[in-house]
Amino acid sequence: MDEKAFEPHRKYLTGIAYRMLGSYAEAEDIVQDVYLRWHRADTSAVVDARAFLARITTRLCLDVLKSARMRRETYVGPWLPEPLVEGLADPGSPEEELAGDLSVAMMLALERLSPVERAAFLLHDIFEMGFPAVAEAIGRSEESARQLAARARRNLRSSRPRYKVGAEEEGAITKAFYTASRTGDLIGLTKLLADNVVFRSDGGGKRSAAPKILEGIDQVAQFIAGYGRKGFEYAGLPPVRFAHINHMPGFATIEVDGLPQTTSFEIEDGRITAIYVMRNPDKLRHVTAKWVRGG
Repeated sequence: MDEKAFEPHRKYLTGIAYRMLGSYAEAEDIVQDVYLRWHRADTSAVVDARAFLARITTRLCLDVLKSARMRRETYVGPWLPEPLVEGLADPGSPEEELAGDLSVAMMLALERLSPVERAAFLLHDIFEMGFPAVAEAIGRSEESARQLAARARRNLRSSRPRYKVGAEEEGAITKAFYTASRTGDLIGLTKLLADNVVFRSDGGGKRSAAPKILEGIDQVAQFIAGYGRKGFEYAGLPPVRFAHINHMPGFATIEVDGLPQTTSFEIEDGRITAIYVMRNPDKLRHVTAKWVRGG
C-alpha cells in the first residue's frame, strides 16, 4: 500500500498512541512503525483499514507499556506526560490537535489504569470502536473488553473537570501566577492557590525539580516562592509564551539554564487546584527557545 492510503489515518493513530503512552515522541515512533508494517503487508484482504491499523497501533503500545512500567519504577521524582503546547505545532498537525484536546489531569488518570484497561476505554469511549474490534485489538474476549472499559470508566469519572473557567479569568490568573511565582511573591501566590492545591514537577533526574508531589497551600506556595526568589533575583523574568498546554492554561518559558520549561494548571472556582511543571529536557525537545521567544 502506498503512503496516500495511510496518511488519512495518521492523526487517528497518533491520538491513540499518545493517549496510551503519554509521550508524543514515542507516539510518532509507533505510528511510523505501523506505517512500515502497513507498507510491507499484504492488505488485499483488509476490509476496514482504520480498524486494522488501530489494532496494530494498540498492540505495539501495549508492548511499549510493558517496558515503560519497569522504567517508571526507577524514574526520579514525579512522572508527567510529555506536554503539548498549542500554537507551537504546525496547524492541523496531530500534535496541535492533541494539545487542544487532552488535559494533563486526564493523562495522569489514564496512567493509573492498567494498560489493557486504558486501551479498552480509549478505543471504545474515545475512538468509538465497537467491542468486537476492541477485543481483537487487545487480545481479550468481547465480554472482558466490556468489563475493562467499564472499570476504566468508573475510575476516570472523578478525574473529569467540574468547572469551566471563563477565558478572561483564566488569562488573568495565569499571568498573575507567572508574575508571583517568578518574583517570589508569597502573598500573591496564596491568593491564587486553593487550600488543597497539588504541585507536580518532572525533572526526570536531568534537571532540579521537587523530589515528590507537594500538597497544600502552605507547602506549595513556600516552595514556589523560594524557587522564584532563588532563581530570578539576578536574572529577571524569563522569556514567556502564554498558551494552552494539553488543553489547560499555562505558559512556556526559557529558564536561567537556557532550557525550556512548561507550566500548566487546573483552575476551579477562581483558584488553582493543581500545577504541573515539566523540566525534563527529554520531554521538551519540541519546545524550543526559538518557539518561545518567537511567541
